[in-house]
Amino acid sequence: MTAADRADMPACMAYKAFIAGCSGPDLTEDERAFLRDQRPCGLILFARNCVSRDQVKNLTESARACCGDEMLVLVDQEGGRVQRMGPPEWRAYPPARAFARLYAQNEEEGLRAAHLVTRLMAEDLYELGIDTDCAPVLDVPVAGAHEIIGDRSYGDDAETIIALGRIVAESLLESGVLPVIKHVPGHGRARVDSHKELPVIDAPLEELESVDFKPFAALADMPLAMTAHVVLRAFDEEAPATVSPFIMQEVIRRQIGFKGLIMSDDLNMSALSGEPEDRAKAVLGAGCDVVLHCSGVYADMVRVADAVPMLSDEGQTRFQAARDRLQEPAPYDRDEALQMCEKVSRSGSEQRKS
Repeated sequence: MTAADRADMPACMAYKAFIAGCSGPDLTEDERAFLRDQRPCGLILFARNCVSRDQVKNLTESARACCGDEMLVLVDQEGGRVQRMGPPEWRAYPPARAFARLYAQNEEEGLRAAHLVTRLMAEDLYELGIDTDCAPVLDVPVAGAHEIIGDRSYGDDAETIIALGRIVAESLLESGVLPVIKHVPGHGRARVDSHKELPVIDAPLEELESVDFKPFAALADMPLAMTAHVVLRAFDEEAPATVSPFIMQEVIRRQIGFKGLIMSDDLNMSALSGEPEDRAKAVLGAGCDVVLHCSGVYADMVRVADAVPMLSDEGQTRFQAARDRLQEPAPYDRDEALQMCEKVSRSGSEQRKS
């Protein structure tokens, strides 16, 4: 963080109700000015932003120099297919499903593995100034669903997903990193990829309540959640959950009981329609606290930023409550974690070969 960066820090640290991306490994001058002027409440990183440890640390420090230390820095670091920070600079981590296989053989060992490997993965984030991990995935996949969830899920049944999802979320918190449970109220039945088109789910209300919603209700005490861009016809015939006031208020807030800060999934996904600013307004109008815009395309970020207000009073309270959950990392057995990571990864490789 340079002296010039510190001098440019805004006097007021109030934040707008959106999370932005950036275009590359270093902030451009336009992006620095954008962060100073617009003050998004978070910055989300992707593989295009993560080249080396020193570079990522400099990026997070530069962003906070522009926007204030309270700003969240997020990344999707699940392991497996969704790992924005990967080899050769960072180790490859096993997917969620690998822990489910171990859990099926030995529940205690499965939970221990999930705990230790999450601690190891979170250590990578913490040392770079990344304080929020968009994990765990709590979706319950069903037969015939699109593979977009697949091995990102911690099992095929709600109970296993609850057990492993809980240990992963709590292990992130122990590591000084906030978890984001996703994709509420459930993406596991989607038969198409919401990045490309809008999934429509026809499952009856009773089935959704007894299966899909169950992991989210069990982890409703977590600080942050991300929505699913899916239509649940049992509740809303047309609008995806992200932009459905009924689903946001009656299902997610009341029935599931989630009290933390809710962010949308990426505004750029084809499951949503309309111009970027219209999508942002619809998301906030439905009851999300924060919109998520991931592309890093500067012109689109400006349109979104101009369309969204500062965090609402409730949103600010939830944002601060999430930040209050951050702590210094607790001690853990790093040597055992490295051994367990290797064991789970090796087991997963053998499973795929067979």
